[in-house]
Amino acid sequence: MEGVKMILNFEKYQTPTLILLSLSTLLIIVLFPTALPFDAAWIAVILCGLPIIKDAAIGLITEFDVKADVLVSIALIASIFIGEIFAAAEIAVIMTIGAYLEELTVRKAQTGIEKLINLSPSTARKITTEGETVVPLEQVKKGDHLRVIAGETIPVDGEILVGQSSVNQALLTGEALPIDKAIGDDVYSGTINQYGTFEMIATKNEADSSLQKMIHLVQAADAESAPIVLTADKWATWIVFASLITALLTWFITKDIQRAVTILVVFCPCALVLATPTAVIAAVGNATKHGILIKSGESLEKLASVDRITFDKTGTLTYGEPKVVEFVSFTAECSKQELLKLAATVEYHSEHPLGKAITAEFNQAELSLHKVTNLQILPGRGLTALYQGKKIRLGNRKLLMETTFPQEETVNTWLAKHYTVIYIEIEEKLAGAIALTDTLRPETQTIIAKLQQQKTQPILLTGDSQLIAESIAEQIGIQEVYAEYLPEDKLNAIRNLQNNCYNVAMIGDGINDAPALKLADVGIAMGGVGSDIAIDAADIVLMQDELTELPYLLGLAKRTLKTIKINIILAMGLNLIAVVLATLGLIGPITGALVHNIGSVAVIIHSAILLRSPSEKNSPKTELKTEFD
Repeated sequence: MEGVKMILNFEKYQTPTLILLSLSTLLIIVLFPTALPFDAAWIAVILCGLPIIKDAAIGLITEFDVKADVLVSIALIASIFIGEIFAAAEIAVIMTIGAYLEELTVRKAQTGIEKLINLSPSTARKITTEGETVVPLEQVKKGDHLRVIAGETIPVDGEILVGQSSVNQALLTGEALPIDKAIGDDVYSGTINQYGTFEMIATKNEADSSLQKMIHLVQAADAESAPIVLTADKWATWIVFASLITALLTWFITKDIQRAVTILVVFCPCALVLATPTAVIAAVGNATKHGILIKSGESLEKLASVDRITFDKTGTLTYGEPKVVEFVSFTAECSKQELLKLAATVEYHSEHPLGKAITAEFNQAELSLHKVTNLQILPGRGLTALYQGKKIRLGNRKLLMETTFPQEETVNTWLAKHYTVIYIEIEEKLAGAIALTDTLRPETQTIIAKLQQQKTQPILLTGDSQLIAESIAEQIGIQEVYAEYLPEDKLNAIRNLQNNCYNVAMIGDGINDAPALKLADVGIAMGGVGSDIAIDAADIVLMQDELTELPYLLGLAKRTLKTIKINIILAMGLNLIAVVLATLGLIGPITGALVHNIGSVAVIIHSAILLRSPSEKNSPKTELKTEFD
């Protein structure tokens, strides 16, 4: 095992080690030219040059793939042929550095699918005429009778036959609140049975269940993502032919082989190779200061041209947790505040998310001092308890079926807004009600307005109901809304936008968003509340768990793309000047290598400007318009 770890560590540090050894060799040659009994430039040529030549030969022979490394290989061989070993070493080292920087910017974690698979339980409780047995999940078939106890993950899609419970369906819909389930209701694989035990009949085989479908969607979306293509490689074929023709013509006309080799040397796209990765790395460093993790340079380039941003609701535009928003008393015996405290005292002993939201309104230490007895939790309905000698019941209408509900305008308004309503009954008399809902992030409306100023249209994609989605969209200024969307629906919505020639970014936080995050041109995940699978599927992660930096991120992407374009123009312009000088015989191979390296240095310096955050000079509010738009 230790041997395997050593091999993996060697592979991880192999390229930077070769680069450091080669740079050290070149430094020794410059400072101490006679220190070694042989030309030390050969060390750099062997360490960095041979891998380039090998890869170029393999690509050219097996696939006739003409990339930048083909031209570099020609220049290397030609320089060695005429004895300009130092020039060959310079080219090899710079090209290796550029390739390594590019590799650093595009390396992504690919563990999301594995984590999805791990969400599926390995066994299920199967009920037969012989009793209950635990069987491997693969043996569960459509029509099997299963039992699921509290806290377990539902193994396959099915329908409840006996019992009732509350099920956390955030995996599929992203909804923050658990859903009450009773006889006849559908349940889905990968969702979590929070309270109560129920029996169900499997309506699908394990391979066809919702969780497996989710895995297939992520895999399919990943396959549709375009691989990154290096800027230098896009131009490589033309550069190779142009350099060869120019070198051959110069040799034919002047009969000077050194001029021809110099042309090949200065034609090497070293600065062009550095144009993209240096800008991207600088931008990634800048973004890190703002709590933004960018996984690939390609995503940053694509983000600059995004014109549609699709938002998940729960956990993205909202906090993803229920919160008490309003409460009312129906009796003169208790004020609103006293009633809420009573509910919190009883709910303190419950683990239900709605109960925790109510208790969060008060000091936890104080609540723990109150004695509550005969506590009974009724899954899917609520709870009952004795407090100060009085029978207290808290729950939904199912719990209080025999109770007469007043035609309270306030409660009807809550229900119309799709708030979750908890009723409070004292001694079999309805005393009040509490409204809970997921709450908007305070910065959301301002962020949406800024995105629209940047000519980017926001779109809401959510698994919540149409009424809730439209209410949220109206509050924050989003015009286009798609509600009650499952993962496959979100995937199709993004695909339709792309088919209509829109560049689409997706922002989400849940497992159900993973396929859409993968398929979108740019996937952005919320880092704090976001699931590991959503974070793995995304290209960019907002680590501060806020949307505040989103307009800044879009502006940074546009600056980065602009910097890359200037880098390319700068690199090609200097190369063109060097080619003219080499053709006229004004520079030789070593000077040509140094001149063309000036382009590389210029590109690096220009890219480094991206490291400076606009906020260092101006406030973010003013900078947003003046520097990014």
